[in-house]
Amino acid sequence: MDDLYALVGRRAFGLAFRVLGDGAAAEDAVQDAFLYLWRGSAKVDGARGRVDSLLMTLVHRRSIDALRARQRREPISDVMPDDAVDQNAVELFDEVADSLTHERVVECMASLPADQKLTIELAYFGGLTHTEISEKTDTPLGTVKSRLRLGLLRLRAEFGIPEKESR
Repeated sequence: MDDLYALVGRRAFGLAFRVLGDGAAAEDAVQDAFLYLWRGSAKVDGARGRVDSLLMTLVHRRSIDALRARQRREPISDVMPDDAVDQNAVELFDEVADSLTHERVVECMASLPADQKLTIELAYFGGLTHTEISEKTDTPLGTVKSRLRLGLLRLRAEFGIPEKESR
């Protein structure tokens, strides 16, 4: 499982994050998929397909299930006990904050030059390494690293995050 996670863990998280738009929920979906695969490993037949493809399918299904569960939640009722109001307010605030953050990330990503946007998407949402991005886009490795760094610097600036000091 360690080898499988090393091979597809980032890519699996990227898929789950794209579906859910929430890091914690994406981590849960990936963990659920790995656990399901682990528990059913005796049933896995390598002749029927690749294990990494099976895992990505499981991650996608778990992510869709989580998204549907989130959408099915009942709205907050008008009449609640006093002790429940605070918790529901906190949960609602968290959902709104997550939604606004997601919208802001999408907005900032759209403002990047196309080459930087593609490189960031492939690295963080696609889970590809610098070398894999270089091969996939037929771009020199140094250029891939530069685009990634410049794009991330721009995103930091958009979010008002100060640049880390040089080592």
